Amino acid sequence: MLSSDVMTLRAALLDWYDNHARSLPWRAPPGSTARTDPYRVWLSEVMLQQTTVPHATPYFERFTARWPTVVDLAATEDGELMAAWAGLGYYARARNLLACARAVANDHGGVFPDTEAGLLALPGVGAYTAAAVAAIAFDRPANVVDGNVERVVSRLFAVQTALPAARPELKRLAGTLVADDRPGDWAQALMDLGSTICRPKSPLCLMCPISGYCAARSEGQPDRYPVKAAKAARPHRQGIAWVLRDGQGRVALVRRPDKGLLGGMVGLPTSDWTEGEPDATPPVAADWADAGTIEHVFTHFSLTLAVRVGQGEGDFLWTDEREASAALPTVFSKALERALAMRAGA
Repeated sequence: MLSSDVMTLRAALLDWYDNHARSLPWRAPPGSTARTDPYRVWLSEVMLQQTTVPHATPYFERFTARWPTVVDLAATEDGELMAAWAGLGYYARARNLLACARAVANDHGGVFPDTEAGLLALPGVGAYTAAAVAAIAFDRPANVVDGNVERVVSRLFAVQTALPAARPELKRLAGTLVADDRPGDWAQALMDLGSTICRPKSPLCLMCPISGYCAARSEGQPDRYPVKAAKAARPHRQGIAWVLRDGQGRVALVRRPDKGLLGGMVGLPTSDWTEGEPDATPPVAADWADAGTIEHVFTHFSLTLAVRVGQGEGDFLWTDEREASAALPTVFSKALERALAMRAGA
């Protein structure tokens, strides 16, 4: 694309963004002279890596109400943070979030570095997050490429290479559009265009401010992009979750090992999750009853959990049933709700 075309394209997209930017709780209005709080940018980007804006927004608002600064977040206990994160998935991100907050608080006086290189040196901060915070919070001309931007760029240039192999090419092409002028707004304009106009299905090409430059639209098949490689079949595993109650409205929970899936989280006692028959040995002797099964899908495998219910005692983290349900990761919350439904006669 010629440099003159890039300038015209950028002007058209930024003008559209000035009039159509999404109103988000972590974002300053387009063209604002007020600098966006890097803590809020960083927190929102970590939350949004594996979920949607509607799902992440209430979490973001609860987090910033409870921990209004990165120093406040750094001072929280690990268990409190993990409980607050429940439902956002990818729990290693929660551990990295706390490690990064503590590094900023302890090593940088509570102030985020203002360059990509400085941000990349923080624990748990990858290339995308460093670029996003540098651009949006510090107005650095960084190349910010998320899934929305990949889709816009793949259509704009009609990139034939299939994802995920296309990612280096898409990042290179996105970099040709970056300039010193309003880099934070530019990054967010591309994201908003991908989210609201250049959608995965049925893109609204007639409403797109840069459709005149789009090679995929010229071909007449924008839905074809980004090209995606065939997905491998997702493995299926099975296991058993034991819901042990003590007769006082409390349920037995355990702290999972720090490493591994749902590491460091509080959960129900379970068997291993295997592709074969799971070990059916319960955590304690009790008169266990079958409460049915629940299904859950992780990124790399699907899971069927058989739910067993019993009453007894033992060395567990005894927690009120309803409080436990709200604090547990989704897969365990489903299992607990299945057990409570059995008691209610469902």
